[in-house]
Amino acid sequence: MHKAKKTSVTRIITGRIFSILPAIVLQAIIIFAIVEWLAPFATLFYSVLSVLSALFVLFLISKRDEGAYKMLWLLVMFVAPLPGAFMYLLYGNKRTGKALEQRIKSIADSIPLELNDDAETQELLRQDDKRVAQTFAYVKKITGFPVLRNDTAVYFPVGELLFEQMMAALKEAKRYVFIEYFIVQEGVLWESMVNVMEQKVQEGVDIRVLYDDIGSIGTFSARNRASLLKKGIKCEKFNPLIVLSGALNNRDHRKIMVVDGTVAFSGGINLADEYINEEHPFGHWKDIGFRITGDAVRSYAYMFIEFWNASSQNKITKDLTGSDFAETRVTEMENFDGYVQPYYDSPNREEAASNNLYIDLLGQSREYAWFYTPYLLLGDGLREAFVRAAKRGVDVRIVMPGIPDKKPVYRMSRSYYEELLEAGVRIFEYTPGFVHAKASLVDDCIGSIGTVNLDYRSLYLHYECNALFYKASLLSDLKKDFTESMHVSRERTLADENNGLIHGIIDGVMRIFAPLV
Repeated sequence: MHKAKKTSVTRIITGRIFSILPAIVLQAIIIFAIVEWLAPFATLFYSVLSVLSALFVLFLISKRDEGAYKMLWLLVMFVAPLPGAFMYLLYGNKRTGKALEQRIKSIADSIPLELNDDAETQELLRQDDKRVAQTFAYVKKITGFPVLRNDTAVYFPVGELLFEQMMAALKEAKRYVFIEYFIVQEGVLWESMVNVMEQKVQEGVDIRVLYDDIGSIGTFSARNRASLLKKGIKCEKFNPLIVLSGALNNRDHRKIMVVDGTVAFSGGINLADEYINEEHPFGHWKDIGFRITGDAVRSYAYMFIEFWNASSQNKITKDLTGSDFAETRVTEMENFDGYVQPYYDSPNREEAASNNLYIDLLGQSREYAWFYTPYLLLGDGLREAFVRAAKRGVDVRIVMPGIPDKKPVYRMSRSYYEELLEAGVRIFEYTPGFVHAKASLVDDCIGSIGTVNLDYRSLYLHYECNALFYKASLLSDLKKDFTESMHVSRERTLADENNGLIHGIIDGVMRIFAPLV
C-alpha cells in the first residue's frame, strides 16, 4: 500500500514537471530565434520582455497573497520569466480555480438547506464575551457559516476510538449516510465500513461516498469505485486529476461523516488503517476527532451536499436537493454545552479563514495557546503571531511528530524552530510516533479541531473543514489530551539547533520553497 502511495506522489510530481515543459521549450525556441535570426532586434525584444516582466511583478506584488508565497513566484519568474509566468497563471493564481469555485457556488445557491443566523445565540455570545463574539463574526463573514449553540460534542484522543463510534452510528443509520474523505484506502477499516454500508443499502439507506482524486490516487481506483456502485453505494471523486488544470492544487482535504442529519464526525483521520493503528508505518499514529449532535450537524450536511452536487457526473448519483434532504432537521436540543461554528476553507476566497483565525486567537490569548500539527510551514503573518504571543508572555506550545512521515517536510518544518524557540515558543515532538492531529486551544475557553495543518497547502490551497468551539466541555478533554501528549514528547531547545552558516542558508532555501510542499 505504501509503495503505491509513493508511486502516486511520483506520478503527481512528474505530471507537474511535464506540465511546464511547453513553456520551457517555448522560451528555448525564443532564445534560439533571437540568437540566430533576430539578433538585430534583440535589444528591442528584451526591452519589451523586461517591461512585461516588470508589469507582471507589479501585478503579483499588488495581490493579497501571503508574502512568502509571492516571494517564491517572484524568484521563479526572475530565474525563468516565461515558464515562471506560465506556471503562475496555471497553478499559482487563485483565479485558476475559479471554474471549480463557481460550480460549487452555483450548487450552494440552489440548495434549499439554509444556515440562518440565530440572533438570540449571537446576542448571548456577545454578552458573554464581546471579543470572542467578534472572532466568530469574522469567521461567519468570510465563510458564511454561523455560530450555533452546541448540543453535544464528544472528543476522541485517538483515531481508533473515533472509528468505533463512526461504525456504531453507521450501523444505526435509517435514512442516509454522507462520507467525504481525502484518502480512502483498502484495508481493515475500509472493509469494515463497506460491509456495513452494503447491508444498510439493502435496508433502503442512501449512502454516498466522496473522495479526493489525488488524495486517494494509488489507494482507491476506478475499480474500487465500480465495486461500490455495484453494491448500490453511490460514489464520486472530487476534482479529477487533470495535469494542465488550474485547480490541480485545490484538493478536498476535508473529513466528514454525517448520519441521518442527527450526528456528524470530523477530525484528522482518513479512511486508512494507519489512522486507527492497524498499521504502524511511523510508530503510534496520534490522531484526534469528535462526534457532534445538534444544529451543527446541519452545517456538515450542507458542506457535503455542496461538494457532492459539484462533483457528481451523472443523474443517478446527483440530485441531493430533493425534499428528503431539504427537510432534514436535527433532533430537539437537550443540552447547551457552549458554542460551535463548523465551517470550511476555500482556496478561492480573498482571505484565508483558518490562517487568519489562528492569528486572531494568538492575538487574544492571555494565558496559553497550544497547537497540534503534523507540519509546520508558516507564512509570515502566522509566524509573527506565534512570536508576538510568546514574547508577550503567553505560554505558546506546538506539538509535532517525533517520527515524521515525510522527512523533507519535517526538515522544512524544523527550519522554523530556531526563531520560534528564541521567542519563547515551546515545541514538543511526540516520541511514540507520528502526530496527525490538527487542533488549537486558547485559555481553556476557545479552540478548534478539524483538518487544517499549519502549512501552506492547508492554509491557502486546500478545501478544509474546521470547528471552532467556545466554552464547550469538549475543550477540557482536548486540554487533558494535550497534556498527556506532551508528557510523552521530547521538548526541543535552542541547544538542539545548529546555528552555523550552512545551516542557516539551508533553512533559508527551504523556506523559499515551503509553499510548494
